[in-house]
Amino acid sequence: SVDEARFLEKPPLSYIALIAKAILSSPTNKLNLAAIYKYIEDNFPFYRNKGQGWRNSVRHNLSLNDCFIKVGRCEDGKGNYWSIHPSNLNDFVHGDFRQHRRSR
Repeated sequence: SVDEARFLEKPPLSYIALIAKAILSSPTNKLNLAAIYKYIEDNFPFYRNKGQGWRNSVRHNLSLNDCFIKVGRCEDGKGNYWSIHPSNLNDFVHGDFRQHRRSR
């Protein structure tokens, strides 16, 4: 059906937007990598059976973009929690996911 096809279409969102939406869905505004993947698969079924490529893109965007920051190790010692840099938080909360470079 048309609804089903739309359900499985690639969402018109950048990886920055997907990651930000995942992090903002958390009460603590921080998630580990596995939780980010899970949020994306749960909310955007397009990604469920797409292999590893999109996961590589998520990791690439987390580490490359200044708008995402590591905020401590996970309790199990495997990986880090990721959050949104305070200077980007207001824009992301209001749906502006454009890439903004921070001055260092």
